[in-house]
Amino acid sequence: MKRGFFICLLTLCLTGFARMIYAAPIPVITSFSILGDVTQQIGGERVQVHSLIGADQDAHMYQLVSRDLRQMRTAKLILLNGLGLEPLSLQRAAQQSRVPLFVVTQGIQPLMMADDGHDHHQHTDPHVWNDPVLMQTYARNIANALISVDPQGKAYYQQRLTAYQQQLAELNTWASKMFNAVPPEKRKILTGHDAFAYMAKRYQIQFIAPQGVSTEAEPSARQVAAIINQIRRDHIKAIFIENIKNPKMVQRIASETQTRISGHLYSDALSKGAPAATYIDMFRYNVNALSAAMK
Repeated sequence: MKRGFFICLLTLCLTGFARMIYAAPIPVITSFSILGDVTQQIGGERVQVHSLIGADQDAHMYQLVSRDLRQMRTAKLILLNGLGLEPLSLQRAAQQSRVPLFVVTQGIQPLMMADDGHDHHQHTDPHVWNDPVLMQTYARNIANALISVDPQGKAYYQQRLTAYQQQLAELNTWASKMFNAVPPEKRKILTGHDAFAYMAKRYQIQFIAPQGVSTEAEPSARQVAAIINQIRRDHIKAIFIENIKNPKMVQRIASETQTRISGHLYSDALSKGAPAATYIDMFRYNVNALSAAMK
C-alpha cells in the first residue's frame, strides 16, 4: 500500500516537474520589432521574444553591441528578415552564435531597386512587410522555424499561424478597398526613404522618396530638385515623415513646394505604444493615413 502510494506520489512529482520544464518559454531573438511582433503572434505563450532593434529604431543604422552578442548565444532560435535589412555585423554574429538561425523571407520573390542616385547597382528590397499577402509566407516561415526547435508545439504553432494568416488575408482585402476608393491619378505619395515599394506594387500607388532603400543614402541636390519639380507638376498633396528618420529633408521639400506635411508613417519599426504597437496595427494606421491624405 505504502509502496503504491510513494510510486503514485513520485509520478505526480515528476509530471509536475515535466510540466514546469515544458511551460518555460523558448528564448527567441529577432532582428527588429516588426519581425518580433509577428513571431510573438505565432509563438504565443511558448516563446519569449527579444528584438535587437526595438520600436522606433532604424534597422539600417543599427550597430552591434556586446549585450546583443550575449543574448544571441543564450537564445534557442535567431530569426532575421534577410534581403539586406540587417547589417553584415549582425548577420555574422548570428551565424557564429551556433544557435539555429532562420531567414524568414525564404520563398518570397524580392523586388530589386537602385539603392540611391549615386550608383547603378541593384539591391534587394527588404521591406516585404508592406505587403500583407507576402506576409503570409513570412509568417509560415516563422512557424516552421519555431516548430524546428520546439516540435512538441507543432499543433499549437500551426493553429496560431492559421488564425494569423486569416487576419493577414482580411487586412489585404480591407487595404484594397481603402486604396481603390482613391482615384488612380491621385495615388502619389512622398516619403522619407524608399520603404513602400511592395505596397506600391500591390495597390498601384506611386511612392517618391529622396532617399533610396537604406536611410543611410543621402540624396543629391539634383535628386531633391527633381522631386520638388515633380511635386509641383503632379500636384502631389500626400507628404509624410517617418518614425525612424530625421524629418529635415522632407520638411525642406514640403516648405519649398508649399505643401502641408500629412503626418507620420511607420516604415521599418513599430511604435512603443499606440498607434503602431503591432504589425497589424501599424499596417492599418499607415493605410488609413495614406488613403486619407491622397483623396
